[in-house]
Amino acid sequence: MTSTSQQELIRFLEDRFACAQACTECARACALRASLVDPGGTEEQELVRRKGIMCAEVCDATCRVLSEQNTLDEAGIRIQLEWCRTVCLESARVFDGQPGAEETADACRACARACTEFLQTLG
Repeated sequence: MTSTSQQELIRFLEDRFACAQACTECARACALRASLVDPGGTEEQELVRRKGIMCAEVCDATCRVLSEQNTLDEAGIRIQLEWCRTVCLESARVFDGQPGAEETADACRACARACTEFLQTLG
């Protein structure tokens, strides 16, 4: 029979992996969305491109933090997750107004949810 602490550890690691996976998927979607925008486009297109690049970079960094064991203390992980969640929600709002960007906005929201859920496991 598995002890409660072992079950909690397994759940923690599963949540951590799920969050890292959501970050990876969001980073990929945002990088793709940014690459589809013409760099010399309108101010709105430039905002979409910049948000896509920034969100991809933040999600990639968050995934790295979650993938490496013992690189940051819990407070550092919490700050990274909160930053990632904020950037993802801001990016989703920008992508909402763009035709064809629905999947990217959904990936951003899924990543924000995963960060929120993992933050809750940190206590």
